[in-house]
Amino acid sequence: MIYLWGLILGGVLLALSVIDIREFRLPNVLTFPLIALGLLYSYLAGDLVAALIGASLGYLSFVGIAYAFKRLRGIDGLGRGDAKLLAAGGAWVGWMGLPHIVIIASSLAIAGVILMQLRGSQITAQSPVPFGPFLAVGIAISWGVKNILI
Repeated sequence: MIYLWGLILGGVLLALSVIDIREFRLPNVLTFPLIALGLLYSYLAGDLVAALIGASLGYLSFVGIAYAFKRLRGIDGLGRGDAKLLAAGGAWVGWMGLPHIVIIASSLAIAGVILMQLRGSQITAQSPVPFGPFLAVGIAISWGVKNILI
């Protein structure tokens, strides 16, 4: 049964990643159900409180970062879709997994930008980079480690 949940999570994360790469957006029609499914999964696993805290903390932390960045730089640096995706991650792995998701995603994003620069892309501080695919990998790894490897 755990693998069925993993396939559902992985399928939605893959779809969100493709959409974000192509359109620079993470649609609510996928992020909201992913949050709900994560809460259902956590409820069935007996970890609903951690999931509710994780979803709330994930969303609010990224909204706070986005707000602060906009105030400091005057431009958007993180979208609400990213905040909703991190909320989904918190719903699936609980609040304890949020730092792991963000560290994995951020590290991969930095590595991705460096690789793009090494391949000749002109990346500046204003260049848009879809963060959703990196968050998706962080969520998938964190969920897999929590539920399959441990």
